[in-house]
This record gives sequence, structure tokens and C-alpha cells, in this order.
Amino acid sequence: MKITAFLTLIVTAGLGLASAYAENPPVTAAIMNFQATGDRANNQGTDVALLLNARLSAAANISLIERQELEKVLGEQELSLSGTVTADTAAKIGSLTGAKVLITGKIFETGGKHFIAVKVMSTETSRVFGEVVSYNDAAGLDKAVAELAPKIEAIFTNQNAALVATAEAPGAQLARLKQQIQGRKLPTVSVNVTEQHLSRPVIDPAVETELKLSLQQLGFEVLDPKLTNKIPDVAISGEAFSEFAGRRANLVSCRSRVEMKASRSADGKLLIVDRQTDVAVDLSENVAGKSALENAARKLLDRLVPKISQP
Repeated sequence: MKITAFLTLIVTAGLGLASAYAENPPVTAAIMNFQATGDRANNQGTDVALLLNARLSAAANISLIERQELEKVLGEQELSLSGTVTADTAAKIGSLTGAKVLITGKIFETGGKHFIAVKVMSTETSRVFGEVVSYNDAAGLDKAVAELAPKIEAIFTNQNAALVATAEAPGAQLARLKQQIQGRKLPTVSVNVTEQHLSRPVIDPAVETELKLSLQQLGFEVLDPKLTNKIPDVAISGEAFSEFAGRRANLVSCRSRVEMKASRSADGKLLIVDRQTDVAVDLSENVAGKSALENAARKLLDRLVPKISQP
């Protein structure tokens, strides 16, 4: 009985965490190096980013992207880690890293005092919020960051709706797309997306399943090349992967990337080439990986359907 009660407690706690996440999921964020000015600034821009990363890593409403992973992605794309981030570059960084919010800013000195001005910038809505703290000398940097961290956390709590675009339910997305393609001649299609979850085998293809189901619900005839010799009007193919991103308590986050193209079978014309990254959190790594892939597939669907349906 004691073992049963203990297992029940664990399951109940897990369900409670999942419910809390569903109601108020943590926002995925990336902390960029701060831009530092002045002769005595030295490497304070990097120092502030590292200190903030340590302070905010325990925040329940923020899920931080690992600095090492962030530097790798941005380094490969030759994007700067400095505080000079525009709305355009913020959107691109968000697309590459899965970050919905960027935290960056500037360190400067005026009137014999040092200041840290932070920008909390949404990669989805382009909204920007700011806070400023001051300190007297380099020795007070840590204390200033400690004062700044809860202010940033409060922005995530109080301005969540402005920072994160409202997620559209799958049913609402399909209803909108149905209206968009109403009256068009819909081609027969085939979907073939190879998929892997890094370090673990894939049981079922989440992207392919999501696309086939959605296209059927939209009225497309979806062919299975394994079961028919009929050639589809449009062949959709691609590659996808998901990977472990981080863990907080019992919650696991995974990132995904999907690359896709659609070609017309009659003449080989390429109708669309696209890619999408996304993030998801769950109690299970496998489920989080699948959810991240499904999220990316639904976003690609918005851009795919208009290209393959004829007016």
C-alpha cells in the first residue's frame, strides 16, 4: 500500500506539473552579449550576459537556451552576439534558435556612474521592453545584475501576451486555410518526410503524420506511394530532426528543425522550398520531440497549402 501511495503521489505531482505548464508555459529566451562602451568596459558585456544567465536560469517562467548552443548556432550563421540587435535580426535569431524572446542591452558610463540598460525583445511580435539599473564601479556589477534579474523576470510575467504571439489552435488553422483555398482545384499529393530524434530511434514520423492528416482534412487526396502506382500531382518531401534542449525539474524541452520542398510531378517544377524550427516542453523527451516537430509542421502548412493549391 505504501508503494502504491508513493507511486500515486509521483504520478499526481507529474500531472500537476504538466497542468501548470499548460496554463502558463515558460517562454524560451536567449541572452545575448551586452554592448559595452567606455575605456573601462573591457569584457563586461559578456560578464553581464553570463551573470544574467545564472540569475534567470531558476526563473519558472523563462526557459533559457544554453549559451554554448546559442554561440554555435549564431557562429555558424555569422550573426553577432553583441547588443546591437534589430527587429529583423531578432526574428532571424528566433527562427534559428527557437527563442521567442531575446535579452540584450548596453553598458555605458555617464556622470561618473555606470548603467546597464536592458532590452527584452520579442522575436514574434517585435515588442520591446526595457529596464535600467546603475552601479558606482566594477565591484558593484554583480549587485546591479542581481537587481536587474527580477525586473526582467517581471517583464516576462506582466507582458507575456505582448512578448509571445498567441498560438492558433490546429482546428482554427484548418478552418482558416479551408476558407483560403475554397473554390480552388486541389491536386493529389504525396508526403514523404524522413525524421530522426538525435540519439534515439524514431517510432513514428510526426511531421509526415501531421501533414497528411491536415491535408486530408483540408480536402486534398493524399496518396501513399507504397500502396498505389498512381503518380501524385504534387510530391512533398523533406527531412526533419528533433533533439534534447534542456531539463527543468521534471520538464524536458526539445528543439526541432524541418526542411521541406514540394514539386509538381508533371514538369518537375519546384513550387516551394522552406524550413522551420520550433520548441516544445513535456514530461517525456520523446513526446516533447514529437510536439516540437508537429509545431514546426503546422507552421509550414500555412506556407505550403497556398503554393500547392491552384487558384
